[in-house]
Amino acid sequence: MSHVLAAVAWPYANGPRHIGHVSGFGVPSDVFSRYMRMAGHDVLMVSGTDEHGTPIQVQADADGVTPRQLADRYNRVIVEDLHGLGLSYDLFTRTTTRNHYAIVQELFEGLHRNGYIVARTTLGAISPSTGRTLPDRYIEGTCPICGYDGARGDQCDNCGNQLDPEQLVNPRSRINGETPQFVETEHFFLDLPAFAEAIGGWLDRRENWRPNVLKFSRNLLDDLQPRAITRDLEWGVPIPLDGWRDRADKRIYVWFDAVIGYLSASVEWARRTGDPEAWRQWWSADAQGKDALGYYFMGKDNIVFHSVIWPALLLGYSGEGDKAGAPGDLGKLNLPTEVVSSEYLTMEGKKFSSSRRVVIYVRDFLERYDADALRYFIAAAGPESNDTDFTWAEFVRRNNDELVAGWGNLVNRSISMAAKNFGEIPAAGELTDEDRAVLAVAKTGFTTVGELIGKHRQKAAIGEAMRVVAEANKYLSEQAPWKLKSDEDKPRQATVLHVALQVVSDANTLLTPFLPHSAQKVFELLGGVGVHAPMPRIEEVEDLDGGPSYPILTGDYTVGARWESVPLVAGTPLAAPKPVFRKLDPSVVEEELARLGGDES
Repeated sequence: MSHVLAAVAWPYANGPRHIGHVSGFGVPSDVFSRYMRMAGHDVLMVSGTDEHGTPIQVQADADGVTPRQLADRYNRVIVEDLHGLGLSYDLFTRTTTRNHYAIVQELFEGLHRNGYIVARTTLGAISPSTGRTLPDRYIEGTCPICGYDGARGDQCDNCGNQLDPEQLVNPRSRINGETPQFVETEHFFLDLPAFAEAIGGWLDRRENWRPNVLKFSRNLLDDLQPRAITRDLEWGVPIPLDGWRDRADKRIYVWFDAVIGYLSASVEWARRTGDPEAWRQWWSADAQGKDALGYYFMGKDNIVFHSVIWPALLLGYSGEGDKAGAPGDLGKLNLPTEVVSSEYLTMEGKKFSSSRRVVIYVRDFLERYDADALRYFIAAAGPESNDTDFTWAEFVRRNNDELVAGWGNLVNRSISMAAKNFGEIPAAGELTDEDRAVLAVAKTGFTTVGELIGKHRQKAAIGEAMRVVAEANKYLSEQAPWKLKSDEDKPRQATVLHVALQVVSDANTLLTPFLPHSAQKVFELLGGVGVHAPMPRIEEVEDLDGGPSYPILTGDYTVGARWESVPLVAGTPLAAPKPVFRKLDPSVVEEELARLGGDES
């Protein structure tokens, strides 16, 4: 058994999240975490809302509220949406807790003490109309390296190179299109070049990473530059140094504090369990965390922060960059085991865009459709290794042809026949070669599907689980238990239905990480009692250090199914089943294309 950290990208709290977001960070991390728990590992799944930075300040001003009020609003919306999807966080928190501030400042001080954070005078981008700092990502222009007209002030997505806003050709504000004014200002910079050798060696030792992640990360090492770690902001974590901590105009930049959230959330989780040091089992690079594995889930636009910048922060705090140094009070910290990046989900051939109404918000989706229908689409057809297009036609097809006609039909007809003819799970008699063959297919699935999920190949994994379903449907059709009506045939009918129900039970376990809501229903239809697929709950909590209260996602995941075939007990009462999935009317769904934003007009 290992201690497995599932570190899930932090959704930004400036609005509700759409299904493209959760296809990258949400559902894949939950499938993995649920499987790893079922397989016996000690999983810690953490994240929260990312709530600092100029975009929050700008939107708060536009809405006539404070940044905290805006963050409060969308923190709650996002918590409720992720709860609706059944994402099994041990702790989903936020970056405005006092615990988070303390951990961020501890890492800043440790890096500064070891010489990896240095002060420099630089040029800052100011909005001429407001006098406020423009964040790097809110400035666009032409890349000076590759000529791409759409590069951001921090990075060119076309060539992958890091940039500073003043390097852009014809820079302009994304907020109002004005040309920013560049003025001298003093800030602290992270000395990224001091980690090039250490990160390069670490990347060379990475095995089984997705090729796009590894290639992109290695390419970034060729031209690492010092990166600004503070900004002229009013909203963010204060700089914990003499002469700086009380300044109202300087804050730690949001990209720095957000990635530290994985660690601060783990510390908060431990404090809330009553064992404040428990987080070290997932984070400590010494013997206490020797069996720990850390997996980071995000969309591809966040790779650089997790494969280069976050490792640099961890190395620098641990005193392991070019300048050496000594670990801080938190000790040496584990680097990621793997950065699991998904590609982009588009919608009807267009990039998701709230402003252009090309968007499907999670909340809108869950008001109309089952959470497992979306989870299934993301797992079976999501952007695991390539950009993927969400279309209503494909969503309806997969729901109706695969979930309803495939899996739902198998559940319904096998349990219906057993309930009608026996009223219980019938006992099996002597097994035939056909019986043993379909049972073997199901049992083999535990190895095949489990290994694929463990390797982050969820498309292939759910495909293998559905292959078990297909084999079971084929078995039922060939054995035709509905034809075995005579007294002489009754023992054979009982055996066929027992075998079919056992395969249904096994397939349900195989599908549990992907479809937890329906898995609980199928478990109960088979006469199961108790929790099969544990669900998260929303709790209102007080800030541990005296700040405002807020909602969290948490849950008890020590209960539920294990990753193994469990023999059914003959004689367990069965009732006529209710449908597990809803068939969708294509004509009704087409109406949603306009209602949920498929039309740019």
